[in-house]
Amino acid sequence: MPGIDECLYEAMTLPGARGAAIVDWTSGLALGSVGDSPNGDYEATAAETAEVARAAAEYQAFTPVEDGADLKGLPVEDLMLTTRTGFHLIRYVETTFDSSVFLYLWLDRDTGNLAMARIRLRSLAERLVLV
Repeated sequence: MPGIDECLYEAMTLPGARGAAIVDWTSGLALGSVGDSPNGDYEATAAETAEVARAAAEYQAFTPVEDGADLKGLPVEDLMLTTRTGFHLIRYVETTFDSSVFLYLWLDRDTGNLAMARIRLRSLAERLVLV
């Protein structure tokens, strides 16, 4: 089972990967990052993506609960944002403790494969070991 560094390096093997990070969405701090940052600043990217992740996880507009539904863990699995030059993926990591961590991946739009990246991020999130 991969730790933070191994997880990030594996994410960077995806076609078109430009940068990756593991971020705590409560604090906005990166627990680790590798590759490039869309704005050239890893800390700012972590804080900005944390705002998006927090909004999607907490606002009922994004996570409506149907009557009688019993959701365990986060109701949101992942987020995808498409820009003119890239894809930005956020994959929430569920842990045995009250996790507020997500994987972030920035892909080049011309060379990245969004479907493959989403599947691989899900696998990485399931195998990631946080201690």
